[in-house]
Amino acid sequence: MVGLRIKTVRRQRGLSQAQLAHPELSDSYVSLIESGKRTPTPAVLELLAQKLDCSLSYLVNGVTAEQMEDIELALGYARLALENGEVSEARTRFAELLTDNNLTGLTKLRQDTEYGLALATEAGGDLGEASAILTRLRNEETTPERAVELAIALCRVYRDSERLTEAVEVGEQILSSHARPTWTDHLVELGATLLSAYLFRGDMLRAKQFAAELLNAADTLGTPRSIVAACWNASVVAESIGHGEDALAFAERALAVQSENGAPRNLARMRGAYGQLLLRVRPGQAAAARDVLTRATEELAQTSASTIDVARCRLELARAEIVLGSPAEAMVHIRAADELVPDSVVALGAEADLLVSRVQGALGNFAEAEISARAVQERLDRLPDSRRAAGTWYAAAETMEMLGDTDKAVEDYQRALVCAGL
Repeated sequence: MVGLRIKTVRRQRGLSQAQLAHPELSDSYVSLIESGKRTPTPAVLELLAQKLDCSLSYLVNGVTAEQMEDIELALGYARLALENGEVSEARTRFAELLTDNNLTGLTKLRQDTEYGLALATEAGGDLGEASAILTRLRNEETTPERAVELAIALCRVYRDSERLTEAVEVGEQILSSHARPTWTDHLVELGATLLSAYLFRGDMLRAKQFAAELLNAADTLGTPRSIVAACWNASVVAESIGHGEDALAFAERALAVQSENGAPRNLARMRGAYGQLLLRVRPGQAAAARDVLTRATEELAQTSASTIDVARCRLELARAEIVLGSPAEAMVHIRAADELVPDSVVALGAEADLLVSRVQGALGNFAEAEISARAVQERLDRLPDSRRAAGTWYAAAETMEMLGDTDKAVEDYQRALVCAGL
């Protein structure tokens, strides 16, 4: 293709091969380049671009400097829209850019655009399409750094889609190909995402061991990104094994570092998760947790956070309002979250239905409460057994018991035990 472009421009300029070659090159060498039998070096390409009075980018990629500038500008606008939380606009911009024929020969820019489209698609809640784009990109030749970025995103999407086995496979495949302990920020972040998949799946021993490994890696690196990722997930592990105060200490360290060095989206997500943890560990501080969650919700709305992130934060706000004795306020947050949860995110939808049931019960609307409780069970029946599913089955059993349906409560408790592997 490079040789053909050189030949085309040479003819447009009315030059012979000998005229183009003289005096630096031989006409036979130019002939070999144009026929595709020789690959010119970067220095030769730059020389030929000068002689042909055309841009180097055109000879290399078939795109003029002006066209390249337009593509890079369009990609920059799409990224900016995503960073500012304009998810729909970002998705449209990325998709439109991919229809530009000039992008075809620009492998890196085309991959950057598809990666951006995958992130925008994930942020919009279409996890199936996001995983398809990311999988397609992973099958292409790319840089080692981009390969890790793709693995982080795909592991996260699989985890949120309850495809936990696939999430673990993606993370372990990349990490096993690197000679540890040669850790980088990106690998620690991938490890943190993999750790969350272990926790969701109920691999507690592996999660505990891996959390310690990530903390050691972060201490060795000493970078803000690695410290945030490792400390946050150490917090999650500590809370899952009943060490609530240790979990808060790890989370507070991660949040402090993230506040000084992190991107707005990640800071908002972490603040929301911290509010959730505070509510669980110290229910007596529900008002403080509500304040944290309210701030996180406002920040998430101004970033490229996914609808799933926003929905989670809204549901935690509902839990805080329930603890504070404000069921009507809780229902407002639940309804807002329910509108954001995609059908594919079954576990989060089940949590929303569960909260509706509890709020309706608190308001004395027992018929509506039972309808929502049964909706929880219908959603959970679609999920594979996992630690996360066990927790929701247990909560569903408590709700059925509260509503007076002891037989159904017993069934749900049994399902919780099965999901927990007991």
